[in-house]
Amino acid sequence: MNRARALKLLKIAGLSALAVLVLSAVAVVLVVRHYEAKLPTLDKVRKGYEPPQVTRVLSRDGAVLASLFTERRTVVKFAEIPNHVKLAFLAAEDASFYQHEGLNYLGMLRALAVNLRSGRSRQGASTITQQVVKNVLLAPERTYERKIKETILARRLEHELSKDEILSLYLNQIYLGHGRYGVEEASRYYFGKRVRELDVAEAATLSGLVASPERYSPRRDVTLSMQRRHYVLSQLLDKGFITREVYDDAEQRPLRLAPVSEGESELAPEVVEHVKRLLVKVAGEAAARGGFVVETTIDPALQAAARKATRDALDQYLVRQKALPPYTQEERKLWGPAESGTPKQNKVYVGKVTGLDDRSGTLDVQVGVVLGRIDLRHEERFNPKRLAPSEFSREGAALRVRVLSLPDSPGGKAELRLELGPEAAFVALEPRSREVRALIGSYEAVAGGLDRSTQARRQPGSAFKPLVYGYALHSRRLTLGSVLSLTRSGKDLKKKPPPGVAPDATEYKLRVREALAISDNTAAQKILEEVGAPNVVEFAKSLGIESPLAPTPSLALGAYEVTPLELTAAVATYAAAGEYRPPVLVKRITDSSGREFALPPQPPPRQVIPPEVAYLITSGLTSVVKEGTAKSANSLQRPLAGKTGTTNQAKDAWFVGYSTDYVAGVWVGYDEALPLGWGEAGAVTALPIWISFMKVAEQGRPAVDFPRPAGIVTVRIDPITGLLASPEIGEGIEEEYLDGTAPTEVSAPAPEAAAPSEVAPAAPRDDEAAAATAPATAQPLPPPVSEATPGTLPEAPPPPF
Repeated sequence: MNRARALKLLKIAGLSALAVLVLSAVAVVLVVRHYEAKLPTLDKVRKGYEPPQVTRVLSRDGAVLASLFTERRTVVKFAEIPNHVKLAFLAAEDASFYQHEGLNYLGMLRALAVNLRSGRSRQGASTITQQVVKNVLLAPERTYERKIKETILARRLEHELSKDEILSLYLNQIYLGHGRYGVEEASRYYFGKRVRELDVAEAATLSGLVASPERYSPRRDVTLSMQRRHYVLSQLLDKGFITREVYDDAEQRPLRLAPVSEGESELAPEVVEHVKRLLVKVAGEAAARGGFVVETTIDPALQAAARKATRDALDQYLVRQKALPPYTQEERKLWGPAESGTPKQNKVYVGKVTGLDDRSGTLDVQVGVVLGRIDLRHEERFNPKRLAPSEFSREGAALRVRVLSLPDSPGGKAELRLELGPEAAFVALEPRSREVRALIGSYEAVAGGLDRSTQARRQPGSAFKPLVYGYALHSRRLTLGSVLSLTRSGKDLKKKPPPGVAPDATEYKLRVREALAISDNTAAQKILEEVGAPNVVEFAKSLGIESPLAPTPSLALGAYEVTPLELTAAVATYAAAGEYRPPVLVKRITDSSGREFALPPQPPPRQVIPPEVAYLITSGLTSVVKEGTAKSANSLQRPLAGKTGTTNQAKDAWFVGYSTDYVAGVWVGYDEALPLGWGEAGAVTALPIWISFMKVAEQGRPAVDFPRPAGIVTVRIDPITGLLASPEIGEGIEEEYLDGTAPTEVSAPAPEAAAPSEVAPAAPRDDEAAAATAPATAQPLPPPVSEATPGTLPEAPPPPF
């Protein structure tokens, strides 16, 4: 009886257990099916692993100018990762990876027990396969639902990919601290080397980070990092992954970290912005995922020299104009009156200081109807000595500010930034290749800021004259020795006259070379009238000027706006023996697989003017440096050519010039076209930037004359008439001509005529800065030396870059 009852109970228990097992199995199947319906597909890893990667912008010598990323990762091929690196991660995270099928069941049960006791998910016990699923396919939250999905997908992944493929995904995906993803970026950050260059000790350090990247970071806690490294090395030894000799060697190696370098893009943010736009153009949506290497033409040393020269000159401007703190004046004539209306965002206004707080380091400024705040702690340019607000200004003082943001609620304050000085732009090109060596668009060097070298159009003033004179020489209607009969009237009589001309004289003469050297405006307008403004417009287009130009008299004085890059590239044609090429900033773009992308097509090089014409224009521009408005550049002690430019009221200051090695252009001015102030001009404000840059650029290079091509002749002429010098007037002066355009008639003695100065000093600033729209006062020229017309000019090139 008892036995029968026991058997019955056993039978019932067995059936119950079986029922439980069946129900559990059914439950598992139902749970799996329930979550399977919500699972992501494996297409993301099956069809190609394309995580966000770093795009590196390189200089011409391979230095990193900037790293662009949403996740700082560089994917490397599995074969490029050394075995000891792979083994270190296996030892630290999943030593039986190559034996299991994606899951560690014993570990999962242990983790389940811990989690049940704690009442929440605390422990994971994930294999490398599960970590790949979690990091690539699922959200990283700690929940039972995510763990179930992870388990199901891990099994699937093991059937879809090989072990090597899974490990490759893991090593490229894993987060290793300080914003670095994957072993390649972590290697670069911590040790300054590629992953293929890591030794065993370094590999152990990296793999030890996985458990807690920030906690075990060697940059945060060296002791903890070394303890973790010891653990990984011990695991490597215990698992038989390394020998005792390798272990002993790795244990005794010191921890050597690479210096941290986070300020890459500060050197050339303008270039980085161009690269971003180009990447979108050539790579489309793939540009956002990154993984590209962009090779630019920028020279880091020259870029740094250009930045320093620009900042130093703008700082000196504040000294000259007595615009340094403390700012106590209640108004400044150059800035204009204080704003009284409603300011707009990102515009510049004059406001009045209403409050100062030394504790918070802020100034309150009333801008029209809006009250704003300036944080002096962020004003490094205008407060380099970090003065307290009470030392920097006072209540009632006028300050020029930019409205960064308007108040978002009643009673709020606008965010303001100081705008107390002008901005500048700088471009340097290699004349033959037209590769951009330096590009500066602002003082601040802020990513995403306005790049005035390529985006701001400003009146070039007399810096445009090389194009007017260039066409005149190209057309053979004038020579450098041609004598211009000019007149002075009205306001011109109140200005300092050209050298050798009486203050009250209404008529005077200048040779073309002299007129260019001293930047005589009347001469430029007369030359434009002689050769035809429409012809000069077409000539400018053939040299790369894309900005709108009109064939009006004011064209001679640079009234039509251009960008610094346009004008510099145009003048570069003269430096390159008359050959046109568009500027080049990016040489090559490749993706992470090494595939090279086709860059936007550029027109081929073409000869715009003959080499001998380009040389003659260069010869004329050398007089600007030797004897004219740019004489201070003679301090460089080498052959140079160039032209200064100053617009009405000195609102724009320019210098564009070149040696045989570099062509560089400088612009300085306020974005709102305010006058720069008394005494400012191209030779004072812009030229020092050019000189400072060229001192660095030309250091160690021999001083080389501009090569003189065939087709140039030198003759001695009478400086008064421009004809051949006669024995009666002495030796005369030497002048260069295109073969066939030199004078053949000998000058007769004319003692009563006042000879123009052979060596003309710099013209007064007021002459160069005369109104760009002033009407020409010109007399008809004598018949041209040659009626030969220039060849058909090529059509204008596409925009730069």
